[in-house]
Amino acid sequence: MRDCEHRNTRRDDRLAQWRASPGKGERSRTWPRAALAAMVRLVLAGLVLAGLGAPPAFAWEHWGGDAGGTRYAPIGDITPGNVDRLIRAWEFSTGDLARRDPAVMARTKFEATPLFVEDSLILCSAFNEVIALDPGTGAQKWRFDPKLAAGLRPGNRYNCRGVTYWIDQAAPAAASCRARIFTATNDMRVIALDAKTGTPCADFGEGGEVKLDVGMPQLWPGEIQIVSPPVVARDVVIVGSSIADNQRTDAPRGTVRALDARTGALRWTWDPLIHDGIEAGAANVWAPMSVDETSGLVFLPTTSPSPDFWGGKRLGNNAHADSVAALRAETGELVWAFQTVHHDLWDYDLPAQPTLARIDTGAGERDVVIQATKQGFLFVLDKATGRPVWPVEERPVPQGGAEGDELSPTQPFPTHVPTLLPQRVTADDAFGLISNSACREKLANARNEGLYTPPSTQGTVIFPFTGGGVNWGGVAFDPVNQIVYANTSRAIHIVTLIPAADARAFKPAPGVEFSLQRGARFAMTRVVALSPFGLPCNPPPWGAMVAVDLKAGKILWQSTVGTTEDKAPLGIALPWGAPLLSGVLVTGGGLIFTGAFDSYLRALDAKTGAELWQGRLPASGFANAMTYVWNSEQYVVIAAGGNSEAGTSIGDSVVAFRLARGNEAPSLWSRTIDRPGGRFYAHAVLLAAALVPAAWLAIAWRRRSVRSRARSG
Repeated sequence: MRDCEHRNTRRDDRLAQWRASPGKGERSRTWPRAALAAMVRLVLAGLVLAGLGAPPAFAWEHWGGDAGGTRYAPIGDITPGNVDRLIRAWEFSTGDLARRDPAVMARTKFEATPLFVEDSLILCSAFNEVIALDPGTGAQKWRFDPKLAAGLRPGNRYNCRGVTYWIDQAAPAAASCRARIFTATNDMRVIALDAKTGTPCADFGEGGEVKLDVGMPQLWPGEIQIVSPPVVARDVVIVGSSIADNQRTDAPRGTVRALDARTGALRWTWDPLIHDGIEAGAANVWAPMSVDETSGLVFLPTTSPSPDFWGGKRLGNNAHADSVAALRAETGELVWAFQTVHHDLWDYDLPAQPTLARIDTGAGERDVVIQATKQGFLFVLDKATGRPVWPVEERPVPQGGAEGDELSPTQPFPTHVPTLLPQRVTADDAFGLISNSACREKLANARNEGLYTPPSTQGTVIFPFTGGGVNWGGVAFDPVNQIVYANTSRAIHIVTLIPAADARAFKPAPGVEFSLQRGARFAMTRVVALSPFGLPCNPPPWGAMVAVDLKAGKILWQSTVGTTEDKAPLGIALPWGAPLLSGVLVTGGGLIFTGAFDSYLRALDAKTGAELWQGRLPASGFANAMTYVWNSEQYVVIAAGGNSEAGTSIGDSVVAFRLARGNEAPSLWSRTIDRPGGRFYAHAVLLAAALVPAAWLAIAWRRRSVRSRARSG
């Protein structure tokens, strides 16, 4: 399909001229004016970051880099001109691989992004252990183990995406726990630690922790958990939750909770879902949140109501599920909400942190919320009101839902910013390595009328699949050049409804997700559409990074990210992309860093999307990278532990890279073997080295045999 083709296009001259002199569209033709424009851009970047709560001297004090989640670091030591001199600075192992049962490790996701605070890197393991590392060596400084409850089986795997940093400005400078680390656990606790020592803060809750009340019995320990870091605003700690999908209509409620940052006392709760004669739960906030300390607002991405694929007991639009919601941090009062999906039947919940930014709209500057979705939309909303900055249209969508359900006749579509990926795939588009007949048959046999085709007993094509589009890694925003960067995944889900009367006796095929959806008229199955070779049925790329100019409303470039190296025989590195659930890091040096399905950290040129460098990791980097400066050197760090749900290799490492010093250089191994395709070529050379002597021996033996037969004859 043409829309899926990999494109790498440069920004046009007119756009470059506008950026050189913001708001005037006029090119700077002399050196002094160009220098002045560059200085203005740097000052503007500083003002934007300051407006979002970041300190003037850059620090990675928040999960998303700053409180608004821009993932932009105004550090320029590493550039496209020297990125090929990056070397591994250090590697730290959490120790989980060595000391935990392999069956437990097979249920982990290591998605943590460290903070750089208090002269330490502070992160959490998949098991909620909080660890502080020396930023120059990776040596452990302190460690706290919350000792997760025995028998825990988290519905969304063992996972912890990060921790939260807060300074109590009212406390004496030398007081213990003046600087705090908050962490939220897989067994529903919020814990406060001294950021310098890792000691629990005794004045917070009971002995440093608060156990949250779910409000109802869980089906099993772990049906509800917390995987994303809390946020802090106006001295209040705010935390969401993650709830196992499709278990029952009356799932636990998606209550957002706020605690006093000093004492742990409950300050307020907010249930996103309006329970007006419906039977449903969830609509929770499992993705990271954002904060604007100046206005005192916290921005929440809410999810779909329960269950995902049949809504007969929750008729209506289900406000404020599938919404961006702005609440007053001190009281929990709802200021505004904008719904991105009405009556969600596709698991198209909001998976990503809302990104707060100041943008040039062409009609002046505005403070906005940028919300990426699994469908590949970018909604751009006014930060104060929630109204769309550019028109959003309600368009008719396919109808004819399952028995007992009533669909929304329309869904919201942004009009100014193009979609980040294709939203339609047909049987004619089916991909196959040798033949596409198997994939073609799968797609042809399923109901498929495009985006928002309702689930059915026939089986329904959901594309983009329920993993996105964009997922929990979110987007990055460069405030200097006004560009949004996003990782996208491209795959197909086929969702099939099974009448409840037949569900108990149903035996799903291996690899097929099956859930009863207790209380609903239908159970469900969900499976990624794959070829007999295990490749996606949609054409590549299967993972791509996209750069978007918001003001112009156009895609600047798309670059395929990832290979098949870690899954294919002999390490064949087909450059077809791979799922990109994590996000990106953009720097003032003109680079974008990202992990991927294969075990590499990559650096791309922010202007063109060209891939400039790869650093080998001990496992897949299914986490967001971050950066900092220590002793006048810039480091780039990523957690490399894989994702058991995605079927990658599993690890427990945190890896840091920096530029080679004067007497150092990247090794020959890192420049050859530790590159995508390097292992395949190494295997091919070894195979050839083994085959040539074998062939020579075989020829020599045959010649001797021929001569021997001739003499005997």
